[in-house]
Amino acid sequence: MRLMKFFVLCSLLVVVLAGCSSKAKDGKELKEVTVMLDWYPNAIHSFLYVAMEKGYFKEKGLDVKLQYPSNPTDPLTLTAAGKSTIGIYYQQDVIMARANEGVPIQSIGTIVQSPLSQLMSLKESNIQRPRDLEGKTVGYGGTPLSEATIKAMVKEDGGDPNQVKLVDVGFELVSALITKKVDVLAGGLINHELPVMEEKGYPISTMDPSEFGVPKSHEIVFVASDRTIAKDEATLKAFLEAAKQGFDYTKKNPDESLAILLDHQEKDQFPLTKSIEEKSLKIVTDKMETKEEPFLSDNPASWEKQNEWLVQQKIADKMVPTDELYKELVK
Repeated sequence: MRLMKFFVLCSLLVVVLAGCSSKAKDGKELKEVTVMLDWYPNAIHSFLYVAMEKGYFKEKGLDVKLQYPSNPTDPLTLTAAGKSTIGIYYQQDVIMARANEGVPIQSIGTIVQSPLSQLMSLKESNIQRPRDLEGKTVGYGGTPLSEATIKAMVKEDGGDPNQVKLVDVGFELVSALITKKVDVLAGGLINHELPVMEEKGYPISTMDPSEFGVPKSHEIVFVASDRTIAKDEATLKAFLEAAKQGFDYTKKNPDESLAILLDHQEKDQFPLTKSIEEKSLKIVTDKMETKEEPFLSDNPASWEKQNEWLVQQKIADKMVPTDELYKELVK
């Protein structure tokens, strides 16, 4: 689900989950804020549904509506075009969109501080490090970013990237690995594909790109358009403050928060399994905030390192000033 072209759809098919009230308890009008999720509701979005359920957004004067994308790039393109107030997307893709397409979008807060996308293999295959991929077949989603990541990891570990066979398996990551169509999959998420395969009885080994020469990325960030940041910073700050309240509550009350999420799942399109989402929520919560990196915090070094690496890999056309890539609104 990565951006390659900047385009705006003429029609948007979304499902909206939000309270219908447009007024707060004190009778004041609420300001509508639309948020385009990166996918259907899952554990990573729990804090947003908690913030809605507990009234944190309304306390900030906001009527928040959560939308599902009809196209994988909607959170970026529609937010950049002003069709959504806020989107949820990926740090590396924000950089590529800005560098390659001039998309007027910036991060306004980090949701997940470190990579969720990792290389995965069946433990029985005894693939323990990137150089073990020589002579092996790696399945991936067909993106230049995945290709660059695989090759960089193998090279960093002293292996020969040319000895690795890459196969585009589209979205069939899990089935490609467990049926042994491929030896390794790239692009699988440790908060989804990993617990899904473990639930099916397949012990899995993982490799984190940031441990093998790829700069540690913020997996997921909130994004807003340049125009929204310039014209409505106060609304964005209010949203982020309420979102943080939702996250703090989720950390302290994971079982209740998971129950709230399950009540809002999209059963027809992306039904959730409670046991899988329990594991997922624990994984993402631990990566959304650390002692060194508070929830929603950011820093220029992360963006500079990612931008440099993407330029080196020839998948970002140029270096972009960090003040055009992110705006830290919550201190």
